[in-house]
Amino acid sequence: MHSWNTYIDGYCERLEPGFWSEPLNAVTNLAFIIAAFVAARWLGGGRHAQTRVLVAILAAIGVGSFLFHTFATRWAAMTDVVPIAMFVLYFLYLSNRYFLGLNVVPAFLATLLFFPYAPAATFGVASVFPFVGGSAAYVSIALLIFIYAVLLARKMPDVSRGLLLGGCLLMVSIGFRIADGRICDSFPQGTHLFWHIINAVMLAWMIQVIRKTLDGNMAGRAGEHSSTR
Repeated sequence: MHSWNTYIDGYCERLEPGFWSEPLNAVTNLAFIIAAFVAARWLGGGRHAQTRVLVAILAAIGVGSFLFHTFATRWAAMTDVVPIAMFVLYFLYLSNRYFLGLNVVPAFLATLLFFPYAPAATFGVASVFPFVGGSAAYVSIALLIFIYAVLLARKMPDVSRGLLLGGCLLMVSIGFRIADGRICDSFPQGTHLFWHIINAVMLAWMIQVIRKTLDGNMAGRAGEHSSTR
């Protein structure tokens, strides 16, 4: 049975155990913190609790990923993947709630469908495209973003375009994640750092997509209220 302190070496940059054995992978996690700060500025007064939660999770992703790329242990890996899973699930719930227009309980139940979807889609991606390796799970998330973009193309074209951009950014970052480990001989630093940087931009953008929708909903309710006076 593996210990929580089991050492993990999964990236070009890491050649040995040690806190600073992945300096670029560690430092580029600042991109998530910067992205969270920028996203918070976009929110202005922070009228929406939902987007403030997403900003907090985005910052937690940066902290967790920093811990993973410095300590490089199983427990540190959990601090990396748990905030990512939280962001995906909460964003999916908000998408069901505010993009698809579902009430709270149906939106929550629809979000639970991610749990059978994720392993099935990951297995399918890994089977068809074996070269993606451990990135298959992230490809399945990108596919889900594209599915929502298609579903919303007529009802909410601006949101659809925003999701398409987010999905494309994720696919580009996945490309760098896949490349890391395959080009170590020619590029010893690896390409995982670009996964961090592009993902940070993508996540901040996805928060912006949600914010604009919530702002629109608030403006619509205000208009309805004024018209009934």
